[in-house]
Amino acid sequence: MSNQQNNTNSLSYKDAGVDIDAGDALVREIAPHAKRTRRSGAEADLGGFGGLFDLKAAGFSDPILVAATDGVGTKLELAKAINIHRGLGIDLVAMCANDILAQGAMPLFFLDYFATGKLEPRVAADVIAGIADGCIESDCALIGGETAEMPGLYGAGSYDLAGFCVGAAERGTLLAPGQPKAGDVAIGIPSSGVHSNGFSLVRKIIDVTGADLSAAAPFDPAQSLGEALITPTRIYQKAAKTALAHGGVSGIVHVTGGGLIENPPRIYANDLTFDIDCALYDLPPVFGWLRDSGNMELHEMARTFNCGIGLIIFTSPDQAETMLASLHDGIEPDATIMGSLRPRENSPPVVLNNSHHWQGK
Repeated sequence: MSNQQNNTNSLSYKDAGVDIDAGDALVREIAPHAKRTRRSGAEADLGGFGGLFDLKAAGFSDPILVAATDGVGTKLELAKAINIHRGLGIDLVAMCANDILAQGAMPLFFLDYFATGKLEPRVAADVIAGIADGCIESDCALIGGETAEMPGLYGAGSYDLAGFCVGAAERGTLLAPGQPKAGDVAIGIPSSGVHSNGFSLVRKIIDVTGADLSAAAPFDPAQSLGEALITPTRIYQKAAKTALAHGGVSGIVHVTGGGLIENPPRIYANDLTFDIDCALYDLPPVFGWLRDSGNMELHEMARTFNCGIGLIIFTSPDQAETMLASLHDGIEPDATIMGSLRPRENSPPVVLNNSHHWQGK
């Protein structure tokens, strides 16, 4: 018989670093945010083991479902540095919902995953309130999610996000790669800033230059540099819905990681080149600051950042002007024609014409 005695006190989950009471309190706090995202097809409250959605009640007769998942990358670190978190929830929805729109479908419902080492209820509530904001903007219901407290896996004050979105379109209406043709015109819908890609480089530029995130942004003295850089990603539900209702859309590009160089070729054949005319719109000041502060070569900047365009809609030349007019009519007043497709011949997939217009002084 061992002489060793068990001196361990009675342990609880809280002793292991997981606070069930805090998690329950968070669920109660975020329930009203989920309720404000209700839409046709999603009427149930949070709390079940699974989220429900009624496609028939949402108005579909023969739908094809489209799913997307994403995160917000190292933009999390910048938000943590300036202690502003709500916009990340909008980013999370945007990165998923905009991908659904690029398929020619409409987002319907969303679920989130929030993982942290120690639950900070205010931070989590801010993020989830932002998720609800994004869901409302994308006409998408927040029907569930998961908050995971995992001490030892994440450091103090750190958390990670993932989002999951499902949308739908009636059978036969989805957009598919290869539909855009030579001569098709590209309509660019402006971004709100850097969105949620390229932040490892943004943070490197901040580190190398010693830029002060709390100081006024050099390109926008009305807000701090940190606030300007984490401006939430735009959600393009209204623009895509308007263009699709107009008719004649051959392709939609969500400009994410890979920027203007890597994303457009994903939707057209490899015998086409996308000529972007840089003279047709100005490079937004935030990108000029990144270009100059990082001493960035233009092509590298264009394959890292959206350079001011968050969504590209391709359409035939005879439809371009009327589609642009529809977008301008209270939906996207700054939408602009930004280029067109042509046979590739010996050109790369994307060409930046009049690139001096983005070079600065």
